[in-house]
Amino acid sequence: MTGIPTALKPPIGRRSNLYFVWRGVLGDPVARIAAGVIAGMMLAAAFAPWISPWAPNAANPELRLMPPGTPGHLLGLDQQGRDILSRTLHGARLTLICGILPVVIGAAISIPLGMLGAWYRRLGAVIMRLMDVLFAFPMALLAIMLAALMGPGIGNMMIALVVTLIPYNTRVVYAAACLERDQAYVEAARAMATPDLKILFVEMLPNVVAASVVYSCTIIGAVVITAAGLSFLGLGVQPPTAEWGIMTSEGRSFIFNAPHIAAVPGIAITILVMAFNLLGDSLRDSLDPRTRLRLVKPAKET
Repeated sequence: MTGIPTALKPPIGRRSNLYFVWRGVLGDPVARIAAGVIAGMMLAAAFAPWISPWAPNAANPELRLMPPGTPGHLLGLDQQGRDILSRTLHGARLTLICGILPVVIGAAISIPLGMLGAWYRRLGAVIMRLMDVLFAFPMALLAIMLAALMGPGIGNMMIALVVTLIPYNTRVVYAAACLERDQAYVEAARAMATPDLKILFVEMLPNVVAASVVYSCTIIGAVVITAAGLSFLGLGVQPPTAEWGIMTSEGRSFIFNAPHIAAVPGIAITILVMAFNLLGDSLRDSLDPRTRLRLVKPAKET
């Protein structure tokens, strides 16, 4: 059977960003491992009450500071005799929430700010100058300052993280929206007297949001570290709540005679941050027009 002439073959439809993300993650073994690690930690956090051997705050003072491998306590016990494995599983909940939720809220605020700033030039000048003021402070320093002003607590810590993230994500969205603003399909929509909001949030949004998604995935690791650092300094989650940052802080006083108290949550934070960073790199390559086309293999001619 002869092959179908090239001129008569149906054109290949335009691939969506979701398609490239899916192909990119599946085609990258490192991204698959990173996604598996993140999924595993999320499942462990969700089912922590059922899979943890002990309650997170249940204490046995007679076994305090016992090392890993103690019968009934796989990862040992802390300075109050609490099971470290149980506290690590329960602490994953707050650690993931404090790392992901501020990024989602910050993106929900930054996307309309960046798009409106790119579309309305004068408004954009005001928005970007306000963002420049926040850019003058390093991320960690700004988060510490805001959390210290508002007082310790998980709610105030989340607000501080959201405010800290807004200028970074807004700058990314603003740059992407400025590029899309001059595209031909936007000019055609304006020529047809399409309302501005419809152009922004129907025509441009699908092409702009990809940049925000990629940046959000790459910044989650830094947010996890910042949130853990705030808890470590006593400005975030307060004891006796199980959270990896506060667990590391509690273990620093016993680093020489019982290093496992701080090492276990510290290693968990490191693995989680590395997984998010590696997954974010894969998503960036999948959505970059210069690299994503290699994910689509040309169909073999029959």
